[in-house]
Amino acid sequence: MEILLRLSGVIDAVNRLFGKFVIWLILAATIISAANAIARKAFNIGSNAFLEIQWYLFGAVFLLGAGYTFLQNAHVRIDVLASRLSMRTRMYIDIVGILVFLLPMCWFMINFAWPVVMAAYVSGEVSSNAGGLIRWPVYALVPAGFLLLGLQAISELIKRLAFLQGKGPNPLLQGAHDGQDDIHGEEAQK
Repeated sequence: MEILLRLSGVIDAVNRLFGKFVIWLILAATIISAANAIARKAFNIGSNAFLEIQWYLFGAVFLLGAGYTFLQNAHVRIDVLASRLSMRTRMYIDIVGILVFLLPMCWFMINFAWPVVMAAYVSGEVSSNAGGLIRWPVYALVPAGFLLLGLQAISELIKRLAFLQGKGPNPLLQGAHDGQDDIHGEEAQK
């Protein structure tokens, strides 16, 4: 379990790095959007490339930030229902969800998207808009994002198994929940 927890730490560090990186992409998208709007309104100059790069950056933030969101426990949950369950039951539900739904979906999306990325790269696919951008980099965000999410799913699976074995902290109290006391107290280990 110790080796797996170290692997989990490495995966967490990679997704933390991407999480910090995508914050800057939000700033870049904001600046590009403002500059494009000013150029269009003040100087009657428009650029399809600037419009497309905004969408590319949005896609990058969403896809490359998914693993970081999972690391921070900031993804959507049904806390109203989960709060009524014991921590042990919640861990088992998470484990089943990761194994049955999340990891297979990540695998499917990577396998589905990769041929599209390669075809766009080989063909040199470009947007049909005048002055549009090449497409393969934005297509590549799909397998990259799902790879990061799948890796984080493996990390979260390891952390949940370690918690159930008493060899790790409660992963549900990490990330977005840092600094909060365990509201379940001693009940958390049940």
